[in-house]
Amino acid sequence: MFKDELKIWVKAGDGGNGCLSFRREKFVPKGGPDGGDGGDGGDVVLVGDSSLNTFNKLRYRQHYKAKRGEHGKGKNMHGKNGEDCIIKVPLGTIVKIEETGEIIGEILEDGQRLVVQKGGKGGRGNARFATSTNRAPRHFEEGERVEPIRLKLELKLIADVSIVGFPNAGKSTLISKISNAKPKVADYKFTTLHPNLGIVEYDGFKSFVIADVPGLIEGASEGKGLGTRFLKHIERTRVLLHLIDGATPEKTYLEDFMAIRKEIEKFNPDILEKRYVMAVNKADSICCKDNLKEIKDFADTYGVPFFVISAVTGEGLDDLVNTLGRVVEEVKENQSEKMLKEKRNAKIDFLDEV
Repeated sequence: MFKDELKIWVKAGDGGNGCLSFRREKFVPKGGPDGGDGGDGGDVVLVGDSSLNTFNKLRYRQHYKAKRGEHGKGKNMHGKNGEDCIIKVPLGTIVKIEETGEIIGEILEDGQRLVVQKGGKGGRGNARFATSTNRAPRHFEEGERVEPIRLKLELKLIADVSIVGFPNAGKSTLISKISNAKPKVADYKFTTLHPNLGIVEYDGFKSFVIADVPGLIEGASEGKGLGTRFLKHIERTRVLLHLIDGATPEKTYLEDFMAIRKEIEKFNPDILEKRYVMAVNKADSICCKDNLKEIKDFADTYGVPFFVISAVTGEGLDDLVNTLGRVVEEVKENQSEKMLKEKRNAKIDFLDEV
């Protein structure tokens, strides 16, 4: 079962109460106030964990609560702060407040921490209120109370490459051949009901993450087939691999490719700006050589890498993997240069303002 949406209740810890106390010691008259402060309540924190790909491990628990702060004590002893509640989530998690839809933040890196609710502040003890005119204050503060909130967690997988195509194009077979993923493979439509992630090694020691997105059909952007449920997972992808079924006589290969692009455009036009690679699968049973020439000419015209492969026999897979790795490297390099440029421009703007 692939769980990519989750609703949970979270509650940070309440703050501990301050203490009302006066010093009582032999031979020390009028010892004065010595009530300590209450401890702060624990926070609720989401932490990115690269070993997780879904919310499956979280689906059996709906309520998360951090520890409250301890109350203050006499002799100026402050209460202990409450322990944080740590929730590990997969990378690509978007956190929203369910009631308002407000986005609190996103988890994009391994070990990244996101405080979704702060713990309550501890109250001050009466020792804090002593003054020259009020040497025996009987006033103290209660700890801050925190109300629980309901969060909605949405997952958008982070992968270097996503395989997109119509059902039965051979996406699951391909990812099982070139990576360590072991998806279900069968000869019927919609065999894949959830994305599969795998690590692909190339060029000796390099690697990239690849995702097999469940098959799309025409009208997917309007909810047909598996609908838009999995289209969102290609939004964070660096490179798209358009896989076309070479054994289908229903439409030309170029029509197959354009139909998928059209559904992606309806869902989110920005995805079409991503780099992509084209591949016709099932080279051992190509049904129409003319169709093959048409789509190859299209790829050559626009400078798109194009391959004819067979996921079953392994034909063309080495060249495809090495090209995907090279394209991923280029995209990462361009993204790094863009980020450095943006930081440099932001620094210049700041200095100009100063």
